[in-house]
Formats: sequence, C-alpha cells, structure tokens
Amino acid sequence: MKRIHFYGLAAGMMMLAIGGCRPPQTQTATVTDREKTVFQVSSAWEATTDIRSDVAIVYGARGTGDLTFEQKVQSWRDRGYITHFMTGIAWGGYKDYFTGEWDGKPHFDEGQVRATGDTVWHGEMTPYLVPTKNFLKYLKEKHIKKVIDVGIDAIYLEEPEFFAYSGYSEAFKREYEEFYGFPWRPQHESPENTYLSNKLKYHLFYRAIEDVCTYAKEYGKSKGLNVRCFVPTHSLVNYSVWQVVSPEASLASMSCVDGYQAQIWTGTAREPVYYKGVEKPRVFENAFLEYGSMESMTRPTGRKLYFNIDPIEDIPHDWSFFKRGYEATFVAQMMYPSIASYEVLPWPGRIYHGTYRTSLDSDKREKIPRWYSTQIQITMNSLNFMPVSENKISGSHGIGVVMANSLMFQRRPLAHAGQNTSHHSGELMNMSANAEDPQLSGFYGQVLPLLMRGVPVSIVHLENLGYPEAWDDIRLLTLSYTNMKPMEPECHTHIAEWVRKGGVLVYCSRDDDDFQTVREWWNTNGNQYQRPADHLFEQMGIAAGAAEGAYSWGKGTVYVIRKNPKEFVMEKDNDQEYVDLVKQLYENNAKGGKLIFKNSFYIERGPFDLVAVMEEGVDRQPFVTTGMFIDLFDSQLPVITRKEVLPGEQAYLYNLKRIPDKKKPQVLAAAARVYDEQIGKKTYSFVLKSPVNTTNNMRVLLPAGPHTVKVAGTENAPMEWIQDWDAASKTLFLSFENFPDGVRVELEW
Repeated sequence: MKRIHFYGLAAGMMMLAIGGCRPPQTQTATVTDREKTVFQVSSAWEATTDIRSDVAIVYGARGTGDLTFEQKVQSWRDRGYITHFMTGIAWGGYKDYFTGEWDGKPHFDEGQVRATGDTVWHGEMTPYLVPTKNFLKYLKEKHIKKVIDVGIDAIYLEEPEFFAYSGYSEAFKREYEEFYGFPWRPQHESPENTYLSNKLKYHLFYRAIEDVCTYAKEYGKSKGLNVRCFVPTHSLVNYSVWQVVSPEASLASMSCVDGYQAQIWTGTAREPVYYKGVEKPRVFENAFLEYGSMESMTRPTGRKLYFNIDPIEDIPHDWSFFKRGYEATFVAQMMYPSIASYEVLPWPGRIYHGTYRTSLDSDKREKIPRWYSTQIQITMNSLNFMPVSENKISGSHGIGVVMANSLMFQRRPLAHAGQNTSHHSGELMNMSANAEDPQLSGFYGQVLPLLMRGVPVSIVHLENLGYPEAWDDIRLLTLSYTNMKPMEPECHTHIAEWVRKGGVLVYCSRDDDDFQTVREWWNTNGNQYQRPADHLFEQMGIAAGAAEGAYSWGKGTVYVIRKNPKEFVMEKDNDQEYVDLVKQLYENNAKGGKLIFKNSFYIERGPFDLVAVMEEGVDRQPFVTTGMFIDLFDSQLPVITRKEVLPGEQAYLYNLKRIPDKKKPQVLAAAARVYDEQIGKKTYSFVLKSPVNTTNNMRVLLPAGPHTVKVAGTENAPMEWIQDWDAASKTLFLSFENFPDGVRVELEW
C-alpha cells in the first residue's frame, strides 16, 4: 500500500451548520421509506456522533445544555436526519411529576416498591413507576403533546417494565383492588398471589401503552400528522429470565401500536443459561432465541420491527470482549431474513466518548480504538443495503417451541430462595434464584438441545395462534405448562385443529408445579379442570392427566413426556432421549424429512454471507467456505478466497460473486455513508460522511485499476490517504480520516 498526500480539491458538497433554531419542520408519511436504520440519542448533534443513519431518535422532551428540546431536534434535522422521539414509560425525566411541581401533589407513592418498603430507583429522583391514570395524563400533556407540536410523527414508548420483586406500593395496592375487586394480597405469600400480582403488572402497562398511543394518534391527526407508535422492549426470553413483567406479545395485536424495537444486545444475550449441567453465557445461541422471539411475535400481524445491536455493554470490560459479543449478536440478528430494519447504535455518545479497559488484565482505559470503531461503522453502514430475503437459515425447518406471556407471571422472588443480582438500566436487581425454574431452564430445556445440534428452532407465541401466519412452516410443536400457563382457552382450539390436520405436538410437563391451581379460566366460571393441560387434551379426545406416550388425533399425533424440560439442560447429557424422540416424530410422523444435526448456521442475504459455529455443537469442525470475499468483520477489509470459522466464532462476508451489476462502479463496503454518487464513462466520484475522529476504510469496485485518485475534505483541507488496488477482485482499497461534513473521492481509470 502507498501513502499519498493530496491538497487543494474543493469538496463542493451540500453541508449545513447547526445555526439557530428554525420553525419546526413537519415530516410526512413519505419519509417512512427511508427509515431503515435508526439510533437513539439524548444530546444535540455533534461531529463525534454523526453516524449517518436514516433516523435520529431524540430521547426525552427536555432541553440539553443551552438548547431547548426544539433546538435539539432541529440540530439533527439540519444535518439531514429524520427525527423521531423516545421516552421511557416506566421511568424517565419526570421529576416534576413526582415532586408535585406539575399538579401540586407529590407522587412518590407511585414508584415501584419492594417487600422491604424500598423504592426501585432508576436514578436520582427517578423511580420505576406504577403507570397510574394520573401519570399517563401527565405524560400525554407534558411530553407527548410537546413532541407532536414540533412535527415529530413517530413516538417510541420505551421499556414498559414492572419488576417481579416489586408490587408493594400504595399506588399498586389501589390498582390491585380496582382490577380484581378484592383487597391487595402480598405476592410473596402464595403462588396464586404471585401470579395475580404479575398479571396485574402486565395489565397496567398494556393499558398505559394503549392509552398513550391512542392519544398520540388522535392529537397527531388534529395537527395533520399520521403519528406512529413503537414500543422498544426486551424480548420475552430476557424479561422472563430477568424477572420483569411487560405486555410483550399482546401488544402485537393492539391496533394503536405500529411496531417494535427489539432491545437485544450482548447485555441481554450474555445472561447465563444452563446446558449440559453447566450455567454460563452462550451469547450467540441466546441472541438467536431472543431475536427469534421478537420476530415471531410480530410476524403474524405484519408490524414493523427494528432489531437493535450494541457494540458495548453496561458492564465495565475491555474492547476485545465487546467486539466478540458484538459479532455474535450481529450475526444472530441476521439469521432472520424477513427483518431488515435496525437500530444500529443506541447512545452513540456512550460508544464514542466513553472509556473502557484496553485489555482484560489491565485497568488502563481508553476511548474506542480505531480498529473497533472502523469495524462498527463498516457493519452498520452495510445495513443500509441489507435486503429482506426469502432465503432460509441452513438446517431442518419446521420445529417450533411455544412461549407465552405468562412465563413472566411465574417468576417469583421469595425471601427463602436466595439472592443474586443482574444489571439492568443502571438498577441492581435483587432477584431470587427461582429454584423451581432457574434461569428459565424449562424453556431452554426445549430449545437448546436442538439448537446446539444445528436445528433452527422457531418460537411460537401462544397469544398469536389465532393468526394463520403463526403456523407457517410448523410441522412439530413442543409445549410445556411447567413454567407458563395459557391465558385464554381459545389457544387450545387452535392447537387441536392444527394437530387434527396432521401436526405433531410434543407436550412435556409433569403438571405438578404449584401454579397449576392458580385462579384462572380453567378452574373458574363453571370450568373445573385440575390442570390447564386437561382442557387441551379434552379438545383432542385425550383423558385428563394423560400418561406418557403417543396419542392420535385426526391425521396428527400428540406425544406426552412426563418430565420437566429443565432436566434436559440442568443435568449433564440428559437430553438425548428428548432429541431422539423429536427426531423420530419429525421424520416419521411430521414428514419433515431427515432431521439434520450439525454445528453451524449459514445464510445468504443479497451479497452477504453470515456464518456462526456453535462452541458446544455436535463436533469441533470449523465451517469452511471458499470463493472470493471481503471480510467485513476485519476493519482492514481484506479480500480473501477462503474463510475458516472456528467453534465459538462468527463471520460476516461480502461475497464478490454476488455483486449486483458487476459492471457498475460502486462502493462495496465502507466505514462511512456514501452520498452524491456520479458515474461517468471512465470516472466515478462520491462523498462520504461519518463521525470525526474515526477512520474510513473502504473497498470500491471499478472496471479497471485507477490511474487517478483524488481525496479531499472541506475548505481545501489537506488529506492523507492510503490506496491499494486488488486486481483479482477489481477493488480499490482506500483509507482516510472521516469527517461529518464529508470527504469527496474522485476516481479515473
């Protein structure tokens, strides 16, 4: 490679300075076509965080420093961003509400409270709250109205979260009596009390989302805006493990909710889970299930879904550690080809301004190193071109595992169960070990034995079974009522009809947990079923309390396993019988073909190849692919002809054999976003923008090696760059410093 200095070329680009506040600009529905990549930010525009996604989601309706909220929003619009708005619905900058400044009455009794009487705090003067009707009135009048008045037409109500260990505040007690019609009962005193308490928490945030979104849409119409509402939320998998209650799947059917943002990142995916008797983090596998939970939740209703990715975590660690987790979660989200909208970075100021360890064994801290910021910008800019694809992840398809919102209802922190802690949004959570179902092992016991063998298990939400799309491609379904319960009887009608038509149901539960007899539909209003499964079995002519074995219903099969699925992962090498049974039923009864076991997953999306190899798979063989690729996880963007992916690793490759329109000059990969492309007979020019203090490495496809390369910044600033021509791939490598005002590149051959 050769280093070149070039001076004096005027950039001639369309740039805008922040300047003063202009009148609010109303956005129209036509911008939705450009809302593919987003990020959330609480500050005004800065050169160091100008990552060039389509949308800047401005967090909080208050000003920052000397800027008002309106000026803060305008600072991003001045740089060409679409602006959305996000605020917490369980916590946020609502000090004036709690202190009484808003309505003259203090409301600290509306915080979430532990059994000890301690308020659950998110930060100073910021409790996690019980979403009372009065608070919702405040949120609508003080915040939502304000952002719509600025012309914002997309609102995100983040993290509707009620902690399982809370439920003791006076506000919650009032809501309890109003909802159930009898006095509040301490949740720690019985399983039924736990279930009822958590079910109310679920209801309160369902009501909150519905109320605020309905208001936003109605007020937006009065201002000539089509306001859309999104819910950024962790997955049902994570909330169930972390003992948080949220509406989750039920929101997918709510008419006033337009979509979700799947807040999944290494901080959630790194939660330890059991497999082969060992509790430890399994980041790729867990992320795969989390993203799958969100994808399956929204697919039947066609709601928009943004997948979130985060290159760092809240916990202090070193940059190499973050890189490994980022790659695992990045590839996991790409395994769902129907999703192609992304939150590419949450809180870019935390990423570009924060300092973290330089290595695992060092206390020295530094800002993000160039090798990592370059890699992140390469991958996130590639997402601007990530297509929706009909391709499928490699492996045997058609096996689904059922989840339900009630997974969150059975999580009960009991004083005698022991304590552990987990970090979430700055709050240390005192959680029980949940001895009956540690780390949600009843769920993982159904999925990990198959996933670790390379079977791409699908998640099926019990709440969505009324939608035909929820059954797409499902041949065999596993279900357990050990750690969850059906909230409506109709789901059993749908399951029975599916089995009658030829489906295969594996029901795995002893049905002996102490939540089987909680007050619910199966034992009230004339129903007298001892267990919810008895109602399910009745729909298919199977006796209550059916013994282990196979049963026929119509063209289908039901197989009952009288074990707790947690045993398959909490005990070493105890999953083989379960796997053998699923294999037999899949191949012989479900007619799914041979159930293939392997140690990897692979998918093609447009020109991109994505690979993950399980560290605890069926063998230790690497995944090897040959051809001609750009390695997108290497910040130097090398062109390679062979990629070997070892167990525990992932790969992200640009397959040069699948370049769209190979005769057209084009940027294939870059740590910046491309603008103002101009293609001549033997010339190609463009402008690149990305944050200051970062490096742009890129590869450009050209018909022939260039004889002239010109690189220039604004105001005739001298530029230094590196260039290297690769004849085999016909790509030019360029490297230079990024600038948000842009760098112009001119090429001739």
